[in-house]
Amino acid sequence: MTDLLSLSDVEAARKLLGEVVKTTPLVTSRPLSEITGVPVWLKCEHQQRAGSYKVRGAYTRIARLSEAERARGVVAASAGNHAQGVALAAGLLGIKATVFMPEGAPLPKVTATKGYGAAVEYAGTSVDDALAAAGDFARRTGAVLIHPFDHPDVIAGQGTVALEILEQCPEASTIVTAVGGGGLISGLAVAAKALRPDLRIVGVQASGAAAFPPSLAAGAPHKLDACATIADGIAVLRPGDLTFAHVAKLVDDVVTVTDEDLSAALLVLLERHKMVVEPAGAAAVAALLTGAYVPPRDGGPVVAVLSGGNIDPMLLLKVIEHGLASAGRYLRLAVRCTDRPGQLARMLREIAEQRANIVDVVHSRQSPRLGFGEVEVALSVETRGPAHSAALISALRDAGYRVALLADATP
Repeated sequence: MTDLLSLSDVEAARKLLGEVVKTTPLVTSRPLSEITGVPVWLKCEHQQRAGSYKVRGAYTRIARLSEAERARGVVAASAGNHAQGVALAAGLLGIKATVFMPEGAPLPKVTATKGYGAAVEYAGTSVDDALAAAGDFARRTGAVLIHPFDHPDVIAGQGTVALEILEQCPEASTIVTAVGGGGLISGLAVAAKALRPDLRIVGVQASGAAAFPPSLAAGAPHKLDACATIADGIAVLRPGDLTFAHVAKLVDDVVTVTDEDLSAALLVLLERHKMVVEPAGAAAVAALLTGAYVPPRDGGPVVAVLSGGNIDPMLLLKVIEHGLASAGRYLRLAVRCTDRPGQLARMLREIAEQRANIVDVVHSRQSPRLGFGEVEVALSVETRGPAHSAALISALRDAGYRVALLADATP
């Protein structure tokens, strides 16, 4: 089915959701407003129940099941956020839920899904693998498959985010949001375009999981061979048929950002807004921060949807490091020098004089890539930004050291 939804579908979903979901805050972003030259607001869906907007669509879909369907239970597939949304919704409605998740799904998301009462099974390495397993489970057991994005009820539920945005910021000119399978942006577009036809809807995909640009170019859903991104929440190989129809008809643009862009955006949200957001949830911010999407200077406010906040603490540590590196504030250096007593101390003193902060040091005297009488010191260093990083490298080279960014160091 590819008939597009209408505003009445989204409004009906909102009535159904009632007190189930929170009206999440809309807060201004001074850093992004300064960068883009237009007012930027952040829609905080990472503060929604279960940590993302997903409960909106999941509850709308499950609440509309017949008594016979409820008795058979529900099954879903997800890397984490849809899993938690389905588990929470099913628990509220007293329905048995089974969720298939890819191997390697973030442990906090798995734990939270179980905590809401769902049984968790593992299948494959991607959401698409898990979805295939969930479909097989539905056929074998009679459980109702709750698709993560490609169903009218799911799209309608997600679209309630737009109703809130336009009530909180009626003068908004653009809504920017992360895109995986397309459920959220489809629902946003249905509601927003019906109420404000002039309002722009812009989607953001991770470059390592960008199925929509080639799909839109081809005029039909295109399946990627693989996904490679830290943004597990939007790592989807193929758009849905229904969501593709909505995006092709209603969405103004779909842009892409790199994992480095996502890391930098997550760092800005942490440092400047005190918000913990997962990489997928930071995609809209990444697009504005890097210029992947440049809003018109003479336009009205831009609303960036922070779609989720369920991040593995271990991934958070890695993303912070990548974010610092992307911002030019974290260097990994390979420094070679002659093997003489006191040389390491002199090198560290040189770094200290440049007011850089050393995170760790590895001193290597024995390696086949080193020349005779040569040592290498691998350093992780925090700096104040690109200019400071460049000054530090220049000072070390002026002092006679051979310096290379560690990623570029060769035997």
